[in-house]
Amino acid sequence: MDQQPSLGCSKDQDGGLLKRSLTSLFSLMGLQLGSRLLTFVLNQALFRLASPQAYGTAAIQFELILSTILFLSREGVRNALLRAWPRNATIHTQGPTFNDDVPASTNLSTLPIILGLPVSLATAAAYATLASSDVRHQPHFHVALSTYVFAALSELFSEPMHNRAMGEVRTGVRVRAEGLGITCKTLVTYLVLLYDSTRPDSGEFALVAFALGQFAYSSVVFVSYVYQMGYPTFWPTRLATRQSSEVAASRSIFYLIASQYFDVSSLHLSLTMTGQSIVKHILTEGDKIILSWSSPLQDQGGYAVAVNYGSLVARIVFQPLEEICRVYFSRTLCPQAGAKSTSTGAQFDRRSLGQASEILLSLVSIQLACSVLVVVFATVYLPVFLYLLLPSQYLTTCAPMVLAAWIWYIPALAINGVLEAFFSSVATSQDLRRQSRWLIGFSVLFIVSVIAFYASGFGDVSLVYANIINLAARIIYAARYTSAFFDRNQTAHRWHTSAPTWQFLLAAVLSYLAISMSEMHHQAVILLQTKGRRAILSVIVMFHLAQGAGMGLCCVAIWWLTSGRYLVIRAPVKTD
Repeated sequence: MDQQPSLGCSKDQDGGLLKRSLTSLFSLMGLQLGSRLLTFVLNQALFRLASPQAYGTAAIQFELILSTILFLSREGVRNALLRAWPRNATIHTQGPTFNDDVPASTNLSTLPIILGLPVSLATAAAYATLASSDVRHQPHFHVALSTYVFAALSELFSEPMHNRAMGEVRTGVRVRAEGLGITCKTLVTYLVLLYDSTRPDSGEFALVAFALGQFAYSSVVFVSYVYQMGYPTFWPTRLATRQSSEVAASRSIFYLIASQYFDVSSLHLSLTMTGQSIVKHILTEGDKIILSWSSPLQDQGGYAVAVNYGSLVARIVFQPLEEICRVYFSRTLCPQAGAKSTSTGAQFDRRSLGQASEILLSLVSIQLACSVLVVVFATVYLPVFLYLLLPSQYLTTCAPMVLAAWIWYIPALAINGVLEAFFSSVATSQDLRRQSRWLIGFSVLFIVSVIAFYASGFGDVSLVYANIINLAARIIYAARYTSAFFDRNQTAHRWHTSAPTWQFLLAAVLSYLAISMSEMHHQAVILLQTKGRRAILSVIVMFHLAQGAGMGLCCVAIWWLTSGRYLVIRAPVKTD
């Protein structure tokens, strides 16, 4: 049996960074788990209070506007600052950090506020013009849209504090701010919808309810950041001294002015990443863009509900993992001051390269194992939970089919997130430009796949399958880049060591066959179809769920014995 990648043995300083990264990961996962459990309960009420049309407008179209403003304004700056933030900045302290490079980083963190105003105005104007008449004629449409745009701008004012917290690895600040914000968002939305349901014209304030919830989130996050970190600077200040060798060589007036406020190399990297984020945003939100213009509002609501449930695993586990990977790899593989450069790029510390390779392989190994469990058990138990999760008005939409497709989408999301986090942590500006060209090709692949699946009669599920194909192409690209990166730096990196063991795969397949072919499974599904939620406490359903839980634990135990324990046996324990 091939030796499994370990979490790595490193010196004390590497162990300290790994320990802080793991602490941050568990904090973010705890935030997602706690907030999602609360919002899961409240969302059950939201789905029943809001019509599919109103929920589709808010969760698909308004969320698309919000994500467009935020993504294009801040994503490139966030990724650039993870790499540019001074490595010797104070960590886990409440006071200010004193470092020559901190003012330049602080100035750069105000850039999303500057970009946000024109981006938000252009996005809102374009959407208000192009939105269908059915959407525009909903009650208080323009009020809700304006509130969403204002909420996006309010959230951008938290960026200087967010970037400082992430740069100093003070994850607790973010956990408290976003956790409180998500809770307030759901509560405000629920209370307004509840009030609206008691009025004679029920449903009139449905869009306003979601808009006020989003504004509550951005406001609470901002106030929480200010309370924990102090009032930030919202406009760049002139730097006292600034090296200008790059500026003089460029002969650009733009850079001559920019060098008085920003670190030129960091600014260039952030602008490059911002430009790339346009193509990446189209790929990420392609399904919402197509749905907004092609599907009825009722089906948009069904799709949004299915995605809300299907993405729970991704938001609780995979999203925090991706964000912490960006922080960890950006710091681990950040060239030290004075390090030599070669024609192929910066020189990295050999020990850091080895540890980064082992961590990446370990993460991919864990995610592949989790993906197998998700596909096996979610596939067989989806018919059981379908009638428990979805309100009756959504069972006639595309939601059931979209949920079934999302089971296969989750593994692609998991692997792509970690690989692209590594890519964004080490890629040069030339690498980013090359990837942007490939992303345009992936966009064409996505569109062709959507057309082919729709022509084959798959309906709105076509968007999920097309996204799987798109992510598969991006995974291949990122994996090839990662292999070339480690080969170029003469570091062993063997992808095959991340593959699940045959013992684990055999246990998963046998579990699937044992559950899906049992008479108890068919009886439980029929019982839930006829009696709905009342059947959950029946003996047949309870035994069926217990059977799945027992077999799932057996699969986890086999994974641990055959590969899992090898991933942590050499993990660093010192943190000083």
